[in-house]
Amino acid sequence: MTDSPDLTTDTQESGSPENRSAKTRQLLGMKGADVKGSSIWKIRLQLMKPITWIPLMWGILCGAASSGNYHWVLEDVLKSATCMLLAGPLLTGYTQILNDYYDREIDAINEPYRPIPSGAIPLGQVIIQIWVLLLSGVGLAYVLDRWAGHGFPTITVLAVVGSFLSYIYSAPPLKLKQNGWLGCYALGASYIAIPWWTGHALFGDLNPTIIALTLFYSFAGLGIAIVNDFKSVEGDRALGLKSLPVTFGVPTAAWICVLMIDVFQSGVAAYLMAIHQNLYATLLIFLIIPQITFQDMYFLRNPVENDVKYQASAQPFLVFGMLVTALALGHAAI
Repeated sequence: MTDSPDLTTDTQESGSPENRSAKTRQLLGMKGADVKGSSIWKIRLQLMKPITWIPLMWGILCGAASSGNYHWVLEDVLKSATCMLLAGPLLTGYTQILNDYYDREIDAINEPYRPIPSGAIPLGQVIIQIWVLLLSGVGLAYVLDRWAGHGFPTITVLAVVGSFLSYIYSAPPLKLKQNGWLGCYALGASYIAIPWWTGHALFGDLNPTIIALTLFYSFAGLGIAIVNDFKSVEGDRALGLKSLPVTFGVPTAAWICVLMIDVFQSGVAAYLMAIHQNLYATLLIFLIIPQITFQDMYFLRNPVENDVKYQASAQPFLVFGMLVTALALGHAAI
């Protein structure tokens, strides 16, 4: 399924570039991390995969911008920082550990060096960490509701709904990730719509237009989620997982992926034009063009080899497009 770096070699010295790289990867929760001889707290952090927190924290920022009520004053900065703590370390951390817990048998085959299959952390401690993060996240969401003066606990409900979506994404019997379409859309909505709603609700009134538009935008997130499936296509096929590359084949799935990303972002640009936010719509289109360029340069030519290179090159333009859209919505007082 994936290349397994040799982390047991004795030839790596503690100060070698390879060892330093492995330790950095551990702190960020990336592949190729070193778990040998690590403290339990580093392993706990690795399970929470800090590298994956950033998009959801960005989603909070987009929601704050789309509310049109964010001001650069100390209280708003503290509110948004607290909300990012909720979206990133607490609930994304919860989601990542939960996913690793339910994938431990698959990881034992494909990525045996990971903390749970390698035995670097006992299962009982993993379960405790899952519950601590979940309850802390829901509790902090309620604090944010009180801080925002909500009569109805919108942020708490979003935290509970998002946590439940994470559960059915990873856990049987539903295990949405087994279905390419459902799993990728759930992932896309988790990365775009739900944090956006949370940030918007913190500073404004979450309304049906914002909900519908961000759910539409999440189809572009579905395309991004498909990119992650190409690296594991052989393992997914062997284990019976119906990812889109397995279902449709690599070339067709690559085209589905890029069309989802480009068509739905273009649809958002068309909506911005429809509400007379032409400058923002033009900026969004200018941010889509480099993504198409990188799709042609890297992804469509070899999605299995170039998935990471494509993501590193193109995704910054997608996330800045989200912020442009959010600013347009805030400006239009949608």
